[in-house]
Amino acid sequence: MREASLHSEPVVVRHHLLTVDDYHRMAEAGFLGEDDRVELIEGELIDMAPIGSEHAGKGIRLSSLLSTTLAGRAFVSQQNPLRLEEHSEPQPDIAVLRYRNDFYEASHPQSADVLLLIEISDTTIRYDREIKIPLYARHGIPEVWLIDLQQERVEIYLQPSSEGYRQILRPGKNERIALSLLPDVSILIADLWPQ
Repeated sequence: MREASLHSEPVVVRHHLLTVDDYHRMAEAGFLGEDDRVELIEGELIDMAPIGSEHAGKGIRLSSLLSTTLAGRAFVSQQNPLRLEEHSEPQPDIAVLRYRNDFYEASHPQSADVLLLIEISDTTIRYDREIKIPLYARHGIPEVWLIDLQQERVEIYLQPSSEGYRQILRPGKNERIALSLLPDVSILIADLWPQ
């Protein structure tokens, strides 16, 4: 009888990373439908959490506050794809995009088109902080606002680098926050949580 070896060879697991083109072909072939809440992050399909009423309402409120001051200068896009590179196409809650005559009908926006991204977080706070925001930094997104619904606060991420954002601000509820690339556009944080 032969004894089992105490030292076995390591198991090599090969991952097949999807490209954005693969992801789109899956949708065209019917494997993914419009109602499937997934996004492509670094080659993997990630299930997105269901959107509760507070999350949806905050998105509508933010879009409304920003749209009125950005009319004709930039677009406010809610829960639409953003192509970052060959293996990532997230769907941020809100993207403030550079004005383009075709309204992004010819292609999804890319990193260079983004002025600001906003993620609204309730149950996804760790995922947004540890996965999505570092991804945005690596792709040079100039500014991200994280709206923390549980703590009723805003975190602002600035100065992207390959290691993450170099500056993180946590302004108080009675402060105004402005877009770094459009400093005349600002909102009062208290307006997000009216009493």
